[in-house]
Amino acid sequence: MHAYINNMDTTRQQKICQLIKKELADIFLEDGRSLYGCMITVTKTTISKDLSISRAYLSIYNTADVDVTMHEIRVNTKNIRFRMGQKLKNQLRIIPQLEFFVDDSLDYYERIEALLKQ
Repeated sequence: MHAYINNMDTTRQQKICQLIKKELADIFLEDGRSLYGCMITVTKTTISKDLSISRAYLSIYNTADVDVTMHEIRVNTKNIRFRMGQKLKNQLRIIPQLEFFVDDSLDYYERIEALLKQ
């Protein structure tokens, strides 16, 4: 199991996370509506200490079923990684493997707010 960055991450890891986040955001901006039929934003990225695996947390809007959309994204992970590699090939020696997760923090905050209003 790879150890993921925490509050003690290095400057290099932070820079790589920002690079990956920007490139993934561009990819999902280009493909979101056409391939997935919804809007996808990258809310957070993390990377393992050895820079081999990156986790991307996504918020998905305007879709009937988030799970189906996440499945489609995971099926297309290889293509997404290839496209990201084309853009980052001059900045990173090795393009990390990608893992995608749903960022449901907004839903969590909305539930808490609704409970507090009761």
